[in-house]
Amino acid sequence: MLAEIRRRYVIEARPLDAEMECALRADPRAGARAVLDAVARRRAENRSEGQRLRKLLQFESALWAKGVVHVAGVDEAGMSPLAGPVAAAAVIFAPGSRIPKVDDSKKLDAQTRDELAVEIRGRAVAWSVAFAEVEEIDRINIYWAGILAMRRAVEGLSVAPEHILLDARRLKEVQTPQQAIVKGDAKSLTIAAASILAKTARDALMCKLDGQYPGYGFAKHKGYPVREHRAALVRLGASPVHRRSFTPVREILGLPPLPLWEAARAAAEGAQELAEGGPAAAS
Repeated sequence: MLAEIRRRYVIEARPLDAEMECALRADPRAGARAVLDAVARRRAENRSEGQRLRKLLQFESALWAKGVVHVAGVDEAGMSPLAGPVAAAAVIFAPGSRIPKVDDSKKLDAQTRDELAVEIRGRAVAWSVAFAEVEEIDRINIYWAGILAMRRAVEGLSVAPEHILLDARRLKEVQTPQQAIVKGDAKSLTIAAASILAKTARDALMCKLDGQYPGYGFAKHKGYPVREHRAALVRLGASPVHRRSFTPVREILGLPPLPLWEAARAAAEGAQELAEGGPAAAS
């Protein structure tokens, strides 16, 4: 009997009704006490997660309370890698939505991110993922390429946002009201959800690029400048998807540093690139 009770209320995590709880409390066996302790721990964890989610929804809840229904969270992924595009995502949830475990994508393991990405796409009112390609990164610099990818993600939404929450940035070419939140991917559920979609989409793309350009280890390190990646660059040279505007790649290839005027030119051209826009990569 205790084995069946443990299966239902500990392993399957079913709610423990009052009658069964009273029966377990009256049971002197250690197994009954173990079930009660496990249920108590789960209840405490659920309360803690509920409090975390309420805090994570503080910006969205304030807007929903004012009648702003379509609040979009926007974030990017892949700013620092030496190879591959930069990705961005935009997500809109219905007012009151909660998704347990959603957090800054950098705090989650790959399996949890993948599982949450499926749930986020299924629960969202609208979502979109977009990219800025390596050629664009090298032409307008990585900062403006990240902005461009985020703008494309917003433009790819099937539902127009009434307000946009971003991680410490603003999309100047987008007229929708915006709020830049420092470390927003750890303070806003919609921004955190966008960070998960952007990260998982980019990681999946880097795994595909690993098949096209073997030897660099893209599937493992996703293009980040780890020792293995730098060693592969020295051994194989740069692939077509390496960012030649990044200093480590230029140094390995024996290219001269970009002059300061080049950085200024790229920043100026970035504004023009943003004004021209571009197609959403996925939605």
